[in-house]
Amino acid sequence: MREFGYQRAYNVSGAVALLDGDGEARFLGGGTNLVDLMKTGVERPALLVDVRELPLNRVEPTGDGGLRIGATVTNSDLAAHPEVRLRYPALAQAVLAGASGQLRNMATVGGNLLQRTRCGYFTDVTSACNKRNPGSGCPALTGEHHNHAILGTSDHCVATHPSDMGVALAAFDAVVSYETADGPGELPLADFYLPVGETPHLETALPPGALITGVTLPPTPVAANSRYRKVRERASYAFAIGSIAAALDVQDGVVRDVRLAFGAVASRPWRARAAERALLGTAADAENFAAAADAELAHAKPLPHNGYKVTLMRNLVVAVLSELAEEAAR
Repeated sequence: MREFGYQRAYNVSGAVALLDGDGEARFLGGGTNLVDLMKTGVERPALLVDVRELPLNRVEPTGDGGLRIGATVTNSDLAAHPEVRLRYPALAQAVLAGASGQLRNMATVGGNLLQRTRCGYFTDVTSACNKRNPGSGCPALTGEHHNHAILGTSDHCVATHPSDMGVALAAFDAVVSYETADGPGELPLADFYLPVGETPHLETALPPGALITGVTLPPTPVAANSRYRKVRERASYAFAIGSIAAALDVQDGVVRDVRLAFGAVASRPWRARAAERALLGTAADAENFAAAADAELAHAKPLPHNGYKVTLMRNLVVAVLSELAEEAAR
């Protein structure tokens, strides 16, 4: 591990000033991803700016009926918050599905959004990887890729984004707030993550040196009837091989509103907008749920060893939406 400096920030402007113009500095929240990457040599910052003491650790209602979540709120506190559990249950479930209790006690909302892929080629500094070393190649294309992406890929990268929380936030149209030396800004989560394209090393649309200060959830009545379902290769403490955040509003047997986002199938949390469009105004039944999933997955490009994800995600859509439809009918 490279030697590094350490400074603790106590206000947002001070934190941003410490990082301003220093391309080798990083903000440190819980460190549950960054420190791991430092140990393996993937990340080699010269300075860590600790932001855990910033006054960004609250979950508060917004004037229009949404929720604002501070960037240093821990995953454990987010999942336990009564308003999150009541109004956005899929978000609480997604957070609880990730990592272990000890890690959730440390991990922060801002850091969760910025966590990097767990692709074995990315985390192994002896391997080529376009995300870590642009232009070096993507060995996953012909190598180990059973848990890699099937949507939104390119010939330059097929890695997946590991966040559970981000999938639920994507389903509910979250907006990310940040601060730079030039002032505050916002990015809808739909625009926060960049497409892979030819530049997989460019992962977010955050300006250089930006500090995430919070995430806002707009008022979303359909979110009250929502669920997060995660499929993984062992029962606990494992990253998803496929996941879904779903919310459904059914009136008189007809879909009036629906939100769907997929995890572990793309380089970012994948909002399933084609599936949503296919479902609106249709009967809330398994046949239509399957057809909507097929509409979303029609453009999937699986590799030789991860084609199972197409079937997996189709089955997840049908199963979870069917459960939500049954609950809405009670």
